[in-house]
Amino acid sequence: PYASLVFDSAGNLYGTTGSGGIYGSGTVFELTPDAGGDWTEKVLHNFDPSAEDGNGPAAGLIFDESGNLYGTAAGGGDLSCNNGAGCGVVFELSPKTSGGWTEKVLHRFNGTDGLYPVSSVVLDGAGDLYGTTEGGGAHAFGTVFELVPNARGGWTEKVLHNFNRDAKDGVSPFAGVILDQAGNLYGTTVGGGTYANGTAFELSPKASGGWKEKILHSFNNNDGIGPQASLVFDSSGNLYGTTRIGGAHNYGAVFELAPKADGTWAEKVVHSFTFGDGSNPEGSLIFDSLGNLYGTTFEGGAHNNAGVVFELSPKTGVEEVLHSFDPRNHLDGAGPTASLIFDASGNLYGTTSEGGTGTCKYGCGTVFEITP
Repeated sequence: PYASLVFDSAGNLYGTTGSGGIYGSGTVFELTPDAGGDWTEKVLHNFDPSAEDGNGPAAGLIFDESGNLYGTAAGGGDLSCNNGAGCGVVFELSPKTSGGWTEKVLHRFNGTDGLYPVSSVVLDGAGDLYGTTEGGGAHAFGTVFELVPNARGGWTEKVLHNFNRDAKDGVSPFAGVILDQAGNLYGTTVGGGTYANGTAFELSPKASGGWKEKILHSFNNNDGIGPQASLVFDSSGNLYGTTRIGGAHNYGAVFELAPKADGTWAEKVVHSFTFGDGSNPEGSLIFDSLGNLYGTTFEGGAHNNAGVVFELSPKTGVEEVLHSFDPRNHLDGAGPTASLIFDASGNLYGTTSEGGTGTCKYGCGTVFEITP
């Protein structure tokens, strides 16, 4: 499991795994809590790329108001694309009244409109879906796309932006986009920009149609390299995110982007990781009600370079390691790549891509809870 989790209204957890399952191509799973404090897992869908289904979902899921789940798979779909491996899909899982779930592929990418959707999608108020592809598009460096439901029950895809390696634009968006209240989209790219170390960008709808891109920040060696995670807004309209490497110690950083009166954005490094407190953050950040940030790092920490869960005050830059993963005890996870979520009681939930008791070489991964 590379991706974050999502709760339903009954307190069940849903997520994806990038491999495994009946066909070895990944699953969608549900975890249901029981009265004794244990959780029961159920596989809702096994991806079958031979049937032009998805393959290798690397992103988390989202719910709509009707209880349907939406997600992406990095491969599979159109088997005439990408030398038979498929270019990826956007899918929907709908609960059946008789029990079980029905999967429907909403869009199969063909390379020219995107390749490798590795991030989650978001829904706007009209029911349209937005997301990114790491590659493909007009310049082969990734896209931002929109999926609009049509009257026939299908979905129409539209490419909003093709990333271009022109020393200005970003390339290869690993992360998904987020929406503000005005309908603008914000995201990050792993590469490109002025220093070829990645960017933070904004896409705004134009009155005449189409979308206009604006680079909010180009990362350099000192303030971070290679942001792989999506952004998050605070209550004041500032954006926060992580870079996988770079920062003062080259182990990654947490940054803030603050809008200025002249329309530009000021970037500030809030925290540079030191390895002992975490290294190489790949997941997005989340806020608690007091304005503190929480996240994970893929590596670093106190035990065997297996990653951490951390809390950070954006005002002071003070970081606290809440948990250092230690897979040597054969129970704990290792290598968290995803963001965290809170439940109503303030407990944190997340996934690790390795560790646990599974029979994979480094463990097949875990779902964990951290309780204050």
